Amino acid sequence: MTSYHLHLVSDATGETISSVTRACLVQFSGIEPVEHVWSLVRTRSQMDRVIAGIQKYPGPVLFTLVNEDLRTKLVEETRELGIPTIPVLDGVIHALAAYFGLPISGKPGLQHVMDTEYFERIEAMNYTLSHDDGQSTAQLKDADVILVGVSRTSKTPTCIYLANRGIKAANIPYVPGIPLPQDLFRIDGPLVIGLTKEPQSLVQVRRQRLNMLDEHAGHTDYVDPEKVRDEVQEARRLFARKGWPSIDVTRRSIEETAATIMTYYSRHRAQEAG
Repeated sequence: MTSYHLHLVSDATGETISSVTRACLVQFSGIEPVEHVWSLVRTRSQMDRVIAGIQKYPGPVLFTLVNEDLRTKLVEETRELGIPTIPVLDGVIHALAAYFGLPISGKPGLQHVMDTEYFERIEAMNYTLSHDDGQSTAQLKDADVILVGVSRTSKTPTCIYLANRGIKAANIPYVPGIPLPQDLFRIDGPLVIGLTKEPQSLVQVRRQRLNMLDEHAGHTDYVDPEKVRDEVQEARRLFARKGWPSIDVTRRSIEETAATIMTYYSRHRAQEAG
């Protein structure tokens, strides 16, 4: 592994630039980035400290700065050092400004203002945590999305990811021999999605889980390949019978599963508004 210093400079919290940078870095193998995160950089004295850090540990600079004075200072001084600077959001912002025909405000940190969207995310998170693993089914009608899935299909982390996007998500486990709550079948507003996994992969994940918990007795059906295969088939038949879209999460990350769910949800909302 070859180490490289990487400087991430932002006039806000730095979350955006960190996310973009990590999404790009996964495309390169054999490197070990050493990230220097410089957040809330809004004065010349703060920028002086950033430049001093870049001089000490030279490496590419990615930045999200809207203040022209600070941008100019950073670009000019790093140019003298022979270090490239990359304005991460410039292309997107200027393209949108041209399309909307509107000026750019130039105010840092606007995406983190405590607006209605922020409080919607908090409300969604509270709802999701209160309706995890089949809890409080009487309030399922208030959900945006309900995930029904066999054990170990990442229902809870997927719901939490969705809640961070402002989507109120509940989840209900599908367990052979145990009826799903009747409240699930009395609602028509929320989008219900089924989650499954390839039986072989499911058995492997469940065995790892039991080993972590040091629980072996009384779980033979839980990891029995034939029983698990039947369980997955039953779940898939149920989802098809109810007309619920289903997602096989075997080769999907939580983010990929959530992205697919959000696509389904957008279509669902469009049809309801339709």
